[in-house]
Amino acid sequence: MTPRLAILCLEDEPPVRDAIVRDLEPFAPTVVVETAESADDARAALEELRATGDHVALVLADHLLPGETGVEFLVELHHDPDLAGARKVLVTGQAGLEDTIEAVNRAKLDHYIAKPWAPEQLRSVVRDLLTDFVAEHVDDVLPYVQVLDGGRLLAVHAKRAGDR
Repeated sequence: MTPRLAILCLEDEPPVRDAIVRDLEPFAPTVVVETAESADDARAALEELRATGDHVALVLADHLLPGETGVEFLVELHHDPDLAGARKVLVTGQAGLEDTIEAVNRAKLDHYIAKPWAPEQLRSVVRDLLTDFVAEHVDDVLPYVQVLDGGRLLAVHAKRAGDR
């Protein structure tokens, strides 16, 4: 069975979290979306995902959360060698310039999406970042061609086949 790609959505407001999950439905069943309300919940979800063998490919994090901030969590994630390849997106309306700079510099943030977002914008960013992840970290890219950027993944597959 092909491992699925996993997206972790770290958002404490249920309606916002539900909207993100709904906007990401076109990526199923190749992509599983796990949700968390806090950084502690996110850590538990990451452990569960690691146990399944799915690829933790993307983390979407709000900034203002109970306890620690989303930026603090993304910085921590960046220093985890098992998750260093996971793409990181800050989805927020509250991060100030200093917080955003910290996320870019210390967490190597891949993208920033301001709330409220347009569903197609979110899907486009997610599709691009997941395609990048698969191209760099997954040996067999073919199972992901239908859901992600198929043209790019087929080019990766052809290049790898030619290199053998």
